[in-house]
Amino acid sequence: MTNQLEEYIKSYFGVVKADQLKEISALFKPLFIKKGDYFLRAGRQSDKLGFVQSGLLRVFVETEEKEITQWISSKGQFATDLSSLVFETPSRWNIQALVDTECYAISRDAYNRIGTLIPEWHHLEKLFIVRCFTLMEDRIFGHLSMTAEERYNAFFEQNRELFHQVPLQHIASLLGMTPETFSRIRRKQLD
Repeated sequence: MTNQLEEYIKSYFGVVKADQLKEISALFKPLFIKKGDYFLRAGRQSDKLGFVQSGLLRVFVETEEKEITQWISSKGQFATDLSSLVFETPSRWNIQALVDTECYAISRDAYNRIGTLIPEWHHLEKLFIVRCFTLMEDRIFGHLSMTAEERYNAFFEQNRELFHQVPLQHIASLLGMTPETFSRIRRKQLD
């Protein structure tokens, strides 16, 4: 298991003892997803939590009118339908590799065993879920309080590399914009 995964586990889950970190990281298995293949399809139960080592995973849903991108997981980020993973319900989201992607994945069963291996796991897991929730709150606040141009600029400042790796219509959708609005703002920024 890579030191990088262990570092990210520490950053997501808080202070974890070295021996516990080894136990957790050993539960993750390497997984390669070819460009265009799926980590998860909508309607199926999520049975694993993925950590992106390299590549990009797009979380999206298809409606009758369009595809809506909810998130793009890049290096050092986790990917799953958390609700489906925890509550064992059908997933609302598709998770697809935008490029060849190397992940580490932990099965639902292995994830659920962590609590028996590490007594303080429930506290660490709570911190992880609060962190995920806070990110979503920040994103919702941005959508409600910022103009389209402000959302574009904020996302660009935090995710410059994605603008060269991800089809721009996916970023537009992620930001809650039509491709036309996104293009207009992008042209303005490039001028």
